[in-house]
Amino acid sequence: MDVETEVVIAGAGPTGLTLAYELALAGVETLVLEKLPRRVEQVKGGTIQPRTAELLELRGLLEPMLRRALPRERVGSHFAMLPVPLDCTPWQTRHPYPISIPQWEVEEVLEERATARGARIRRGAAVTEVSGSGEGVTVSADGLRVRARYLVACDGGRSTVRKFLGLPFPGRLGNGLAVLADVRLSATSSLVPTRLGHISDLTRQVNGYWAMLVPVGGDRYRLTFGREDEAETTRDTPVTHEEIAAALRAVYGEETVLSGVDNASRFTDATRQVERYRVGDVLFAGDAAHIHTPLGGQGLNTGVQDAFNLGWKLAATIQGRAPDGLLDTYHAERHPVGARVLHHTSAQRVLADLRPNEDVAALRDIFADLLRLPEANRHLAGLMSGLSLRYDLPGEHPLTGCRMRDADLLTDAGPTRVSALFGDGHAVLLDLAGIVPSGLRPPSGVDAVRAESATDLGAAALLVRPDGYVCWAADDAATCDATLPAAIDRHLATVPTGMYDAVGGHQGTTDRERA
Repeated sequence: MDVETEVVIAGAGPTGLTLAYELALAGVETLVLEKLPRRVEQVKGGTIQPRTAELLELRGLLEPMLRRALPRERVGSHFAMLPVPLDCTPWQTRHPYPISIPQWEVEEVLEERATARGARIRRGAAVTEVSGSGEGVTVSADGLRVRARYLVACDGGRSTVRKFLGLPFPGRLGNGLAVLADVRLSATSSLVPTRLGHISDLTRQVNGYWAMLVPVGGDRYRLTFGREDEAETTRDTPVTHEEIAAALRAVYGEETVLSGVDNASRFTDATRQVERYRVGDVLFAGDAAHIHTPLGGQGLNTGVQDAFNLGWKLAATIQGRAPDGLLDTYHAERHPVGARVLHHTSAQRVLADLRPNEDVAALRDIFADLLRLPEANRHLAGLMSGLSLRYDLPGEHPLTGCRMRDADLLTDAGPTRVSALFGDGHAVLLDLAGIVPSGLRPPSGVDAVRAESATDLGAAALLVRPDGYVCWAADDAATCDATLPAAIDRHLATVPTGMYDAVGGHQGTTDRERA
């Protein structure tokens, strides 16, 4: 069966489904191929960090996830499981605390929204071949032959697409194995946590095991554990009921009784990253592009943020409205972010060793003291939450490359918030002081909004990309007239000649024509 589409996505996890939604929102024909016949209802990857929450809110995707979220103490995240919560409130976010939600529920929300917008999802379709000539790509998947302009691999750390293309996945092997399991307990001891709080209160190390038990409702728990002796175990060794029961007894006492295992798998703390996020007409995102130790709840969040960065750029490229080189900025911006995550999770792996020698124990004590200093805590809170991420974009204004804060606004239509302006997936030209010429006609995909804000947002006018990052800002009308058209043309879309008629000194001459 031959199928044609503009974009084919391999993998229906959070990354692939976020990308499918973004592309469908922009009107791009999208097909998602997923090898599993049905969604696995696993709790894994169940943390939404503050910046990811902000991005989801831009599209109206956060509220349905909050309805499904697990009850959780209002406590910050962690660095290396140290017993000092990270405080995100200095970053001026509406979502300063992590949100706990099973990954499968995140996927369900994303799939519902993506398919409602027109994305197609084909389950039980494992990729069996990938080929391309530089003018598109062909993907075979269990009886399907899909021809697309682009393929995006979101098919996990063992990416089939990556292997078919023969691409290296440089990095290092993990130091050990651990088990992740969704379990049901018929009886519990006093050592079993009763509420979801800071990770340092959920973790134990005793009798040759380390374990973390997270209550997820009723008799259900998410169990993560490892043991000192893993000599006879490989990643593909099946996880048995008795193996889990033995770990629970050893760590939480004989009174803790396992009644059932809903699913279980092994994982490693290997650290790897592809060298290029774009190879011709194939792009990589999520675990297919980078894997690392799961410390700090970074995996799902980094992948979803990959998708938000890539989606609008890929859509603009396909629809012929992108400036030259826009799609290549996906690698330029997101590869350093992935490398940074690999870097700090590697550091956490040392500090979080639950069997530390005296030197590591001393280092943990010193690091915990540092985290109690407001500036050190703020730095790591910004790093782990994603709130401090700033892209290296051209422009002299200090806000360039920073995330746009979700401030309250007052428009002619009434009160609103910054986040409410991005529901259509467009860029937003936000004029807070009336310095943008009233007759200016922005190109397709850019919405001009005049508003007032009681909050000082640091500029009189801002141009904000669809993924919520400022790519231009001005403090006065003269700067706006002199730099706005070129900024739109450079960062977002090829500007129609008529737009310049409203801006003095340009008269339809673009940067490319001047060059």
